[in-house]
Amino acid sequence: MTVRKPTIEQLLEIAESFNMNMTTEDLKTYQQLMDGPIQSYNRLSQLVEPTLPVKYPRTPGYRPSPEENEYNAWYWKTSIKGNASGKLAGKKIVLKDNISLSGVPMMNGSSMLEGFVPDEDATIVTRILDEGGEIVGKAVCEDFCLSGGSHTSATGPVLNPHDPRRSTGGSSSGSAALVAAGEVDMAIGGDQGGSIRMPSSWCGVYGLKPTFGLVPYTGIFPIEQTIDHTGPIARSVEDVALLLEVIAGPDNLDPRQSGLEPKPYSEALKGNAQGLKIGVLTEGFNWEGLSEEDVDLFVNQAAQSLTDAGATVEEVSIPMHRDGIHIWNVVGTEGLTSSMVKENGMGTNWKGHYSTRLLDAYGKAKKTKADEFSETVKMTVLLGEYMQNHYNGKYYAIAQNLVRKLKAAYDEALETYDILVLPTTPMKPTKIPSPDAQKDEVIMRALEKIPNTAPFNLTGHPAMNVPCGKSEGLPVGMMLVGRIGEDETVLQAAHAYQATHERVSVTS
Repeated sequence: MTVRKPTIEQLLEIAESFNMNMTTEDLKTYQQLMDGPIQSYNRLSQLVEPTLPVKYPRTPGYRPSPEENEYNAWYWKTSIKGNASGKLAGKKIVLKDNISLSGVPMMNGSSMLEGFVPDEDATIVTRILDEGGEIVGKAVCEDFCLSGGSHTSATGPVLNPHDPRRSTGGSSSGSAALVAAGEVDMAIGGDQGGSIRMPSSWCGVYGLKPTFGLVPYTGIFPIEQTIDHTGPIARSVEDVALLLEVIAGPDNLDPRQSGLEPKPYSEALKGNAQGLKIGVLTEGFNWEGLSEEDVDLFVNQAAQSLTDAGATVEEVSIPMHRDGIHIWNVVGTEGLTSSMVKENGMGTNWKGHYSTRLLDAYGKAKKTKADEFSETVKMTVLLGEYMQNHYNGKYYAIAQNLVRKLKAAYDEALETYDILVLPTTPMKPTKIPSPDAQKDEVIMRALEKIPNTAPFNLTGHPAMNVPCGKSEGLPVGMMLVGRIGEDETVLQAAHAYQATHERVSVTS
């Protein structure tokens, strides 16, 4: 494709947008001088760029009918098998539908991307197939993954298997629902503000947001480079640990990564918490207007029960935890506006793999379908662009500076305690808004539940949802948070609780 030289009118529009005053003669001179650089652009069109490998054959599969999609959690069904043996042999895995799977449609929850088919496999896809896993499809996710509820996807709300009137949580809504319903063994979710942990909490399954950068994000649709995470969801700690072993480790293509090497996480599952010190984070409880008494009670009791597994349990206060949500709101608002919306998801100024077909398809869709953004994306973009235009990115910069202080506050507590415990979500699953709900309800139901999860996307600490019972028939989740790079300790504590709970269930 040949790059067209800009017209004088186009150059004038650009100049004015940068507050530059130029004459027509100025613009004609610059236009002529652009001939050389444009030749470079045209030369790139003749070169072959490297792509992510596609190692295993597949057929596209199909979009399931409502009759075989009880919870509206499937976006696409397929069957892609890798090696005949490996750590994941016999396991059926579904991918969140923001993950590139070559030859299989990817919608990212939005009608704007409907019909887009990637031609590459995300790094974690190849790793799963190399270890014998079978990828059985794509799970519905929320519209551009910007919702902690399960009601914003263009394909309709994802229903909670525990009560179909209620939300699964989001944005990895379909991933958690399919695991909870027993339709898959494992799932991959994504997490920028809690989007693995919140649906895991509301669906009663295990979900780990790994340490930032432990799992490569290559080939996955991003939101904001400093908070993007991807990780495993399963019905047992064993399966979470196993999937993490497979997908973790550097791929030298993702700037989020800092060289963290994978560990034999399954070996950390000892069935006990001997020697672990647990700090129950007081500021994670009693959120005014959000916290439900039964959720706080269940999580407190679950934390205290870790003493039965050999842990020491005490309360710990980290006052700055309450400011984590405010810092995240600023980073998420302006970062998303800049990177995901204005710069077509990929942005610039980083080395690694760019999914060029995806950013091109998305960029073209924005020009004709921007009205189809969800209410949450629209509100975020309006505020984010206003803040950039009128305050010059100052508050985003302040927020990122404060992230270091927030991380230091958690790290100081984690010098004494191996694990911090708090509710994953302050409340139980809420009802899905009706189709004619007002904008304020739609947005509130999408974002109200993130104050405990979002801070750890900023700081990068590993954080995991652990189901800790049901109240009024609805799941309650306990979140375990560990030191940077010590995901195995989080898994050990989660497994200790799981083992203790299983023993109680058997004897009760």
